Amino acid sequence: MRFTVLPDGEALDREAAAFIWKAAEARPDLLICLASGGTPTGTYALLAQEPERLAHARFIQLDEWAGVAPEDPASCAHYLRRTVQGPLAVPPERWIGIRGDAPDAAAECRRVAAALEAAGPIDLCILGLGLNGHLALNEPADSFNPFCHVATLAEQSRTHPMVAAAAHPVSQGLTLGLGDILRARRILLMVSGTAKRTPLARLAAPRITPALPASFLWLHGDAVCLCDREAAADTGLDDADP
Repeated sequence: MRFTVLPDGEALDREAAAFIWKAAEARPDLLICLASGGTPTGTYALLAQEPERLAHARFIQLDEWAGVAPEDPASCAHYLRRTVQGPLAVPPERWIGIRGDAPDAAAECRRVAAALEAAGPIDLCILGLGLNGHLALNEPADSFNPFCHVATLAEQSRTHPMVAAAAHPVSQGLTLGLGDILRARRILLMVSGTAKRTPLARLAAPRITPALPASFLWLHGDAVCLCDREAAADTGLDDADP
């Protein structure tokens, strides 16, 4: 794990966008795994300003809320369609999505796993850090499913702002597994805001524990964490970069 502290959220967005563009220059048809949520939104907006730089990139959705249809504004699919797929005009053949409302969630996970097996491995996996240290929807647990699976959400995840307006309470999610994530060639973890200070401080200590799924990123050979000073304050990382 390599940590870089940026002055603010805008600097984080610019650094992350530059990181993604550089990866695409080296491999134009790279497979990018996309996280949802507030943290990557600014970065995705920058990518949308220069769609030609990702004209050949392929994309896979990281996770989805179970029972939430792709058309629902609360879904990760809706968020990614609005911020990435639409602005970059990504055709269906370069997009692997996850249907949260699939009638058989386990079968949908098998479909996504097969699609990833055919298209992968992931070249660049973009991740956020959960308040409880989860990665995607891999929650703290005694053991993990390494592949795409149906996950039971921790209480903290069930109150995520994205699902606050969902028609029905969300208790499960469909998510790529830690094995899928750790097989990615490169990993970009983005962390911003004071709310992420506690899990970031835990992650900064090179100690791997299932109580902090994000700590498994220490096992990866090319994982980069970009964070802003609000998140890094008092974590031991805040003086690491100018």
